[in-house]
Amino acid sequence: IGRAIERHAKRHSLGVVREFIGHGVGTEFHSSLQIPHYYDPYASTEILPGMTFTIEPMLTLGDPSAQMWSDNWTVVTRDGRRTAQFEHTIIVLEDGAKRLTVTGDGNAPSDLLSL
Repeated sequence: IGRAIERHAKRHSLGVVREFIGHGVGTEFHSSLQIPHYYDPYASTEILPGMTFTIEPMLTLGDPSAQMWSDNWTVVTRDGRRTAQFEHTIIVLEDGAKRLTVTGDGNAPSDLLSL
């Protein structure tokens, strides 16, 4: 997943902020499952049916080094360039994966994703 995100970002001359990652969703909202948004050759997490997790990369037009403001919520890149962050929740099924995130029209998508 991280390799695909990073490849897409580089193709569009964007940086990927590495300080934030996707996470598992279960009985705890932020479970221990970690989904990097960049290629990590040492990552060995196997994506299995039944898993639910977020993919929420932060992309930037500049240097991907980030810093958090004193409000402990606002994150900016050190060079102050524009960034965008978005989040989708994914559930892995026996026959593929499904994005659970509701769309702008209020409907949940019905298409299966390939992982």
